[in-house]
Amino acid sequence: MKPGIHPAYGPVVFRDRAANHAFLTRSTLTSDRTVEWEDGNTYPVVDVEISNVSHPFYTGNARVLDTAGRVERFERRYGRLGEN
Repeated sequence: MKPGIHPAYGPVVFRDRAANHAFLTRSTLTSDRTVEWEDGNTYPVVDVEISNVSHPFYTGNARVLDTAGRVERFERRYGRLGEN
């Protein structure tokens, strides 16, 4: 790797505001805001709107679409395929 062309890669806390959850990882993102972590050190904090803790796919709270009702409504409006 060439020196001086890559961004700094260091520890950053990502905080999910929707679920009140935070996790420490390494990233090239930086922030002016900081937070004191569980280990007593201060790290930059990046607020995110959604993470695996609050995303419906991971929590199992995904909305179920009424696909059967949509198909029936389509068939009522336009007829079934193959009917003449």
